[in-house]
Amino acid sequence: MQSVRIRRIRGQGMTEYIIIVALIAVAAIGVYRLFGDTVRQQMAGLANELSGESGKSARDAAKTSADNAETAAKTKKDLSNHYDGNQK
Repeated sequence: MQSVRIRRIRGQGMTEYIIIVALIAVAAIGVYRLFGDTVRQQMAGLANELSGESGKSARDAAKTSADNAETAAKTKKDLSNHYDGNQK
């Protein structure tokens, strides 16, 4: 009887852990969706700088991507415009 109870408790703990990991994954996907272009451009600028070239164009592109992400985040969404801008 005791072993059944321990298995149920372990199963409940594992289920809670899986739910938390899934929520973190969904949040990470959302953040990457908003800021993915910015991060890619920043890494490109860093790689250019490390190789001795100018990374100014990549930094400028990262700034533009960050501005676009900020604008998209500030856009009020409702049922009339929910799908606008969601598809590339």
